[in-house]
Amino acid sequence: MIEHVVLFQLAPGVDDERQDWMMRETRLRLLKIPAVLAVRCGKNIADSDRWGFFLAVTLEAPSRLPAYADHPIHQKFVEEVIRPNTVDRLAADFETLPGEDPLFS
Repeated sequence: MIEHVVLFQLAPGVDDERQDWMMRETRLRLLKIPAVLAVRCGKNIADSDRWGFFLAVTLEAPSRLPAYADHPIHQKFVEEVIRPNTVDRLAADFETLPGEDPLFS
């Protein structure tokens, strides 16, 4: 299993209401991508932290990353939700259950 985790620095003026919208859009859109097994996202509760928003996408294997990243739904999500509301990001991919069958994890 792969956890694709991205931390975002919010653009100036992005308030709680906008972050709530971003969370709804993240779940609604990314769960429609066939390669995606699960989606988590949220806003940081520490106002002083640089990274105000995160998303984590669960994929079956590293080989599924291109199917996620290149999917038209993901591309549109980045253009309509992420880019207008963020100014920086930090992304990493973590292997959580090497060699395990994702159906039994």
